[in-house]
Amino acid sequence: MSDSGRADALLAQLPREGRGRLKVFLGAAPGVGKTYAMLQAAHAQLRQGVKVVAGVVETHGRAETEVLLNGLPQQPLLRLQYRGMTLEEMDLDGLLALDPALALVDEMAHSNVPGSRHAKRWQDIQELLAAGIDVYTTVNVQHLESLNDQVRGITGVVVRETLPDWVLQEAFDLVLIDLPPRELLERLRDGKVYVPEQARAAIDAFFTQTNLTALRELAMQTAAAQVDNDLAQGYRQLGQAAPAVRGRLLVGIDGDASADHLVRHASRVAQRRHLPWSAVHVDDGQTLDEQARARLQSAQQLAERLGGEVVSLRAGEVAKTLLQHAAERRASVVMVGQSRRRWRRRVFGGGVGARLLREGHGLEISVLDHHQPTPEVTRYRPIRELVWFDYGLAFVATLLASALAWGVSGMLALPNISLIFLAAVLLVAVRSSIGPALVCAALSFLAYDFLFIPPSFSLSIQREEDVLTLLFFLLMSALTGKLAARQRQQLRALRETQEQTSELLDLSRKMTAATDRQAVLNAAEQHFSGWRTLQLCLIGRDAQGGWTVESGTPVQFTEAERAAADWAWQHDQAAGSGTGTLPSGRWWWWPICAEEGPLALLGVCPKEGHAFTAQHRRLLAALAQPLAQALARAQLAEQLEAARLHGETEQLRSALLASVSHDLRTPLTSMRGSIDSLLALGEAIPAADRRELLEGTRDEAERLDRYIQNLLDMTRLGHGALKLARDWVSPADIVGSALNRLRAVTAPLQVSTQVSGELPLLYVHAALIEQALVNVLENAARFSPVGGRLQVEAGEEGGELFFAVSDEGPGIPEAERASIFDMFYTAARGDRGGQGTGLGLAICQGMIGAHGGRISVGEGIAGRGTRITLHLPRQDQPDGEAQEQP
Repeated sequence: MSDSGRADALLAQLPREGRGRLKVFLGAAPGVGKTYAMLQAAHAQLRQGVKVVAGVVETHGRAETEVLLNGLPQQPLLRLQYRGMTLEEMDLDGLLALDPALALVDEMAHSNVPGSRHAKRWQDIQELLAAGIDVYTTVNVQHLESLNDQVRGITGVVVRETLPDWVLQEAFDLVLIDLPPRELLERLRDGKVYVPEQARAAIDAFFTQTNLTALRELAMQTAAAQVDNDLAQGYRQLGQAAPAVRGRLLVGIDGDASADHLVRHASRVAQRRHLPWSAVHVDDGQTLDEQARARLQSAQQLAERLGGEVVSLRAGEVAKTLLQHAAERRASVVMVGQSRRRWRRRVFGGGVGARLLREGHGLEISVLDHHQPTPEVTRYRPIRELVWFDYGLAFVATLLASALAWGVSGMLALPNISLIFLAAVLLVAVRSSIGPALVCAALSFLAYDFLFIPPSFSLSIQREEDVLTLLFFLLMSALTGKLAARQRQQLRALRETQEQTSELLDLSRKMTAATDRQAVLNAAEQHFSGWRTLQLCLIGRDAQGGWTVESGTPVQFTEAERAAADWAWQHDQAAGSGTGTLPSGRWWWWPICAEEGPLALLGVCPKEGHAFTAQHRRLLAALAQPLAQALARAQLAEQLEAARLHGETEQLRSALLASVSHDLRTPLTSMRGSIDSLLALGEAIPAADRRELLEGTRDEAERLDRYIQNLLDMTRLGHGALKLARDWVSPADIVGSALNRLRAVTAPLQVSTQVSGELPLLYVHAALIEQALVNVLENAARFSPVGGRLQVEAGEEGGELFFAVSDEGPGIPEAERASIFDMFYTAARGDRGGQGTGLGLAICQGMIGAHGGRISVGEGIAGRGTRITLHLPRQDQPDGEAQEQP
């Protein structure tokens, strides 16, 4: 045995992360002591310090059982109203809130009161296990779904409360509680199981010696199968050769009455032989009525509950398709039911079972005898509705063929006339189905004999060779009609398959083109809008944890709908209408999941007068895959974009810290040196020198204030907190105030101003425009050589007012002029011309842009340096303002 196989076996033995373990106490019948044994085991755990809570335990009035139960902590039962009665059920939410290490849940196959979260108690147990809580539970063997038919055959009683076999197979421990039938009957007579009146009725109806013995054997077989699995698992853990899986079992099902019985039998055979199995339906194009379609869907759902795989194939010949699928899946056993006794199946091949026996070389073929329904069932069996239009077409085609043949009978030989009738049969077969085609063949046979076989206008035949001709004609008509009808059915099946493939392709194409979540949802809504019989929607969680409809039909979230949607989201399983979990609502919820969890919920509700079929469910489950992939891709793109923005933010933060540390440190160092000199030397420093130190300190403080103001302005611009307090102001005042603030910075330069005295007033936030001009002037002064010229202009051009600052610095290449307004641009260029945060010009652009203006960059004085121009829109002045202008 390989090391990987041994590793898999060891890992399978470990509990799944975060999931509890299930221990089942199995019995052959009520009264054998399952609940008593479960309570004893719970007391043993309680003595070891395990937190044990009894969720629901049915004592049935047995004193010894009640004594054991009273010694355990119990979760109060939930009271529910149903049809005017008050019923008690296990409080699942209360039990989850207590979060015990071990929960006791009696009668696993019990059906919950309608309106509960789950339809069955075993589903409640699954939720407890998923929450990491160990569960002890009990069940009788007759409640296993695969044994339903056998139990009915043994006892004559149909058990309504069943549970899937896979639930029992997933149990970590299975304990068989056995009691000989004679002792159980004595307990019944003594009133230790039921009250005396009920005990006598139970003995007469169900608890007979024979029935109990048969049920005991079924319980032992079930326990033995579990023991075999545990033994094989133990061998694999030791690294020794385990019993090999001998192929696969395929069971072919149809829409007949024996489909459920066949599925249950296949499940039991597969379980005993340790074989994986599949329920295969071959759609050969024949139209099933509503009852047959419902039986087929029921059988497929039953196969899923019993742990089988459901496969649907489309082909013309059922037997050949089953054999091909068996070869592809390496199956060793093929099981089918006995073919329905129809004469045409005998004529054309003897049924599926006979063909499998003839052609299934190397396979074990099992043909299960057809299960005869009870008289009550056959009495009300509906008669299949005839499609009268198709049969009318057969009659009309025969009349037209007879008329045409009669018209050309004088020109054609008798054998050639039969071809006209064959053409009519072929036409009917192509347009309808095999039934009308055979009717057309029979009518054509009679018409051909009546009109053209001597003696005419008589059904009698005089010549022997004419009898052979007619029989051959009838045979050819039937074969031709059957082949044409089969081709038409296959064409219909191919069209349906093509439609489904087109649906997947169309949705995948739309999903591929979608780049974000909203685009994906819009594409899905556009695709699903073509479904005429269903209402569909996609919902997601909002910021408050509630539900919001992101696309599709609006949903009125009742309490039932919200609970079903919550459960589907939390457990990644379908819930709502048509499921076993919270089925009281109108919507069916299907989670659209990725590896990290659900991304959205697909909601489906049939429109009035329409049904939500299993075929719809399968198609939607298939369409959910590309939708989930597209949503996951959109989510990943959003995460990558967020990561990119985070990285850029970190880069900006690093650049800001590096730049600000220099810009703030320089004036602080200068101020600290001046203050230290004044403190150390005091009066020893001449008055002129002291004044110079103080003025230098003031200038550096103003410089530091400008840096801090830039940072504050950039923060306000970035967060949209900048408010414009506009007023009418003279451009000359703005220029004068800006130069006055920078007189120390511009002192080493030759500054000239050119401001027209006839400029109109500006309706701006004066402080912001002044700050923008100060930033431009400071930037120009920093890059200008000592003694260089600096020109400041204010004027009007093209309906705009402008402020222009020109210098004789190194200039800016044309390719980089658009970059100087980016934050930290100068910091990225190193020490050329001095360092700075690079926030000045970026702030200028934000301030001027807030006034509806713009900034342009050109060449400086005499083709050297740089010219930066601030353009502001001119606004009409009120008359009063114009009169006050000097």
